[in-house]
Amino acid sequence: MVNTRDHGGNLEAARTAFGGGDWIDLSTGINRRPYPVPPIPAESWTALPTADARAALIAAAARAYGVNPGAVLPLAGAQAAIQLYPLLRTPDLAKVLTPTYNEHAAALKAQGWTVHSVQRLEDLEGAKIAVVVNPNNPDGQCHSPKALRDLAQTVGLLVVDESFADPHPEVSVARHASDRLLVLRSFGKFYGLAGVRLGFALGGADTLATLAEMAGPWAVSGPALSIGAAALSDRAWARDTSARLHADTARLDALALRAGWAPVGGTALFRTYSTPSAPDAQARLARHQIWSRIFPYSDTWIRLGLPDGADWPRVQAALT
Repeated sequence: MVNTRDHGGNLEAARTAFGGGDWIDLSTGINRRPYPVPPIPAESWTALPTADARAALIAAAARAYGVNPGAVLPLAGAQAAIQLYPLLRTPDLAKVLTPTYNEHAAALKAQGWTVHSVQRLEDLEGAKIAVVVNPNNPDGQCHSPKALRDLAQTVGLLVVDESFADPHPEVSVARHASDRLLVLRSFGKFYGLAGVRLGFALGGADTLATLAEMAGPWAVSGPALSIGAAALSDRAWARDTSARLHADTARLDALALRAGWAPVGGTALFRTYSTPSAPDAQARLARHQIWSRIFPYSDTWIRLGLPDGADWPRVQAALT
């Protein structure tokens, strides 16, 4: 059985439906003001990724996420971890807190798991694998670290996807990662460099050793190791970017309210609104060549990434 995968970033669909031109892609939660890519050593391109470069990335990630280096496994994006973690246990019952990022259920089903979608945190109890995206995509719902730590005691393996947690460090359970609590982190979203394909699994030594074996050698490219180590070490950039994104969420929410849209929630990287008709709202923005995200399970929800710089006048014009 093939599982439907629905994603943002599909500008081809926008151009097919509404024509070409200079599109602003707000259909993802990727920071539109990316980290400035530093010079990349020539050997990062010409040689196989080295153990020293990998260690430098792990050290930078450990400092950024507040964990021990032994708890960090670099992978080719958080998506790589999503593809692998269903293999950590023999297929049985998995529960996913929904609505959420659809790749978790799809990856579990592809490996033979029975997947139940639940709407309350407590309904995840008893699962062999339980999945929580925190902050959640697309509604921004958050759960406290204590609640998640307590939940981990009631399931076989709790997977907490923190792909949008960089500007919300207070919700992170990264420092509690263990063989029963696996934390996933994305690099590309907050740092605006999704094409680098870099992410991390944070967990116990046995779990990470198994994931590393499944991922194989050279799971992360040389350029990604170099860029990731530089970006994750730049804590001043991270602090300034978090402050800017939080300010921009208030600006976008104000425009949406004036347009008659009701806030559903979101993070400092995207906002979700309730509208009378999500397809109509998407078409309204598309006439200004602004692409947004709507969802197959809701006729009313629309999600927008955060505009940046020259994006704002066009977004304001589309919403007024």
